[in-house]
Amino acid sequence: MTAETLIKVATENGITTVTLDQPDKRNSLSLAMLQALSDVLTELAGDNDTRVVVLAASGKVFCAGHDLKEVRDQFGDQSRQKLLFDLCSKVMQQLVNLPKPVIARVAGVATAAGCQLVASCDLAVAADNARFATPGVNIGLFCSTPMVALSRNVHRKHAMEMLLTGEMIDALRAEQIGLVNKVVDEQALDATVYRMAGVIAGKSSHTLEVGKAAFYQQLELGLADAYNYTSQVMTDNLATADAQEGICAFLDKRNPEWNDR
Repeated sequence: MTAETLIKVATENGITTVTLDQPDKRNSLSLAMLQALSDVLTELAGDNDTRVVVLAASGKVFCAGHDLKEVRDQFGDQSRQKLLFDLCSKVMQQLVNLPKPVIARVAGVATAAGCQLVASCDLAVAADNARFATPGVNIGLFCSTPMVALSRNVHRKHAMEMLLTGEMIDALRAEQIGLVNKVVDEQALDATVYRMAGVIAGKSSHTLEVGKAAFYQQLELGLADAYNYTSQVMTDNLATADAQEGICAFLDKRNPEWNDR
């Protein structure tokens, strides 16, 4: 099975849509799907035509997490199981480290590693029919890797509630706890997602890259270290062509002309 049969990729106006396209398997994160997604993200990292990435899925399920039939077939083969979880962890980090903002477009269910996928994106917009869960506890396999992304996006007590109960939450609850940015009628989902993507795509891509990297880096630092780090980031940012163009354009009351550097 090739990457093209698992994932669709399309770029328009600087926005690249990456669509998980195995609805018959609930877009589960099999080894093949994870490898295909990893390969796509590697390509996008160096693609100058892509300014924003939208992560979407075909069918009625956004992503049901790992392929449990595949997992069952690997019982007794810990090296294969470790490969699966290592590759999944790699993909989640690729999303965070991608030098382009990533927006999750969520319709339907996102559970376990599928919920992790949403949490690993920079932004998320959900249809009002979307639902989320980390239900591993229900089958004796605690959602330990999904916990990493979840606990970095929502309050720890909300994360623990999802992890310990395994219960599904609806889109509005996901918005309340910070797992998604917006909840809209399913008919308005694409319009909302691509309006947001279009606004972001109109910014300097270099500035977005600098800002996204700094955001995640400072989260891991103590308060004083975070300020020291971001002060240097801003100093370096100010020396770039786009920062100087942007400031001059603002003062001159004109639209900036980005050089993306």
